[in-house]
Amino acid sequence: MTSSPISRRNLLRRGAAGGLGIVVAGNLEAIAGPAAARAACRPAVGYGELVPDPAGLLALPPGFSYTIVAQAGVTLLETGQPTPSDADGTGCFRSPTGSVLVNNHEIGGSEPYGVPAMAGLTYDPGARGGTTTIEVDGEGRRLREYVSVAGTHNNCAGGITPWGTWLTCEETEQRADGKYLKDHGYVFEVDPHDREQNLHPVPLTFLGRYAHEAVAVDPYTHSIFLTEDAGGPNGLYFRWTPPRDFRGGKGALRALALRPDGDTAGELQAMNCFQGSRHVADLSEATTPGTRYTVEWVDVPDRDARTVSVRRQFTDEQVTRSRKLEGAWWADGGAYFVASFARHDDGSVNEHDGQVWFYDPRSETVTLKTIFGVNPDPAQEGGYDGPDNITVSPYGGVILAEDGEGLSHLVGVTAQGKAYPLARNELNDSEFTGPTFSADGRILFANIQSPGYVFAITGPWGRPSDADPSADRS
Repeated sequence: MTSSPISRRNLLRRGAAGGLGIVVAGNLEAIAGPAAARAACRPAVGYGELVPDPAGLLALPPGFSYTIVAQAGVTLLETGQPTPSDADGTGCFRSPTGSVLVNNHEIGGSEPYGVPAMAGLTYDPGARGGTTTIEVDGEGRRLREYVSVAGTHNNCAGGITPWGTWLTCEETEQRADGKYLKDHGYVFEVDPHDREQNLHPVPLTFLGRYAHEAVAVDPYTHSIFLTEDAGGPNGLYFRWTPPRDFRGGKGALRALALRPDGDTAGELQAMNCFQGSRHVADLSEATTPGTRYTVEWVDVPDRDARTVSVRRQFTDEQVTRSRKLEGAWWADGGAYFVASFARHDDGSVNEHDGQVWFYDPRSETVTLKTIFGVNPDPAQEGGYDGPDNITVSPYGGVILAEDGEGLSHLVGVTAQGKAYPLARNELNDSEFTGPTFSADGRILFANIQSPGYVFAITGPWGRPSDADPSADRS
């Protein structure tokens, strides 16, 4: 999910005829058991055929409906300024009135509505990105909306922490130059409930300076796993291990960053995969769900990339790369993460239109859970490409935000390993972003990035059908 030139929607589709040609979905082992399966998506899978929307915004399954929570340039912040453009990664937190959303705004340049600079909440007055916080009631109706962090750059995805805060990621390597008064490419922590805790934003420099996409936090060890969305060379998957004296909690990451040794606190390492003794240079090598690699971790020499970008500090023999590493989510004792697509001409070994991986810290392995073959006709319903953000559904399987070409969907993958459409953008071809469920599982919040909508989706949730009657027997 990016507004940079490497966006999936800004690339020419080349080599599609040589791809797998169907959607291939692997069983989600941590949810449904150890088997892996291949299956083309079928319209009956999930919650039923999508029903066209008379308002021309969201097509949803029968019985489902949506509420517009916020709209860029239309709804207003509590200061009277318009909701900023380009809602992206979103965190959802329980509140006494319902839920609190923290919305990233992936604003890097010419977007019409920037995040307003606010006294005490602005990191760099030259940057227009940041986060807004939206309080909603139990039905998803907006009660309050305000700026929580301003002056950051290209806030893409992020992740929630076990102590109930949001980590917002800058997808950039922008140096201080001209209008930018500070370096960018960092992660910032946002408190969803207490804006005072967000005053004087502190970059978590120990997590490195690169094109951050998303994070997933281990609730037991407080290790943080991070994706990088970058090319030339392709990006890396990182692990940050906290120092021994670190105790996670609200304000703990900020306090660590402010220590004299904060820039290098803990260990930041890049993933290096093996199949047996054979080094795996590129995650696109895997084409079969269930493929499993063992993982080693390699120290990052200069995590602040003072002279050389972090991913360029390694040779291809030292690390495992991937094109377009995107969403991340912690569940089932490990970290799910997404590779959005791969093509030969971007340096990938094999071509695909999306992979979902699962990192298991206990076994130090990564397993390919789902792979989408190259979609030969993205303008037609029934095929998907470019998965981006991910959330694990409380009803089984995962929900992916599609950022491909042609039609744009929220795509579900059942616990039986089959893909289905959950929503379709009927307004334009802009990507979906930020899917996340309310704590009670009644509302799925999600965004259309441009022109900028935040939705609350409700309906007859339950375990989605996999179109196999035997799988629905209790």
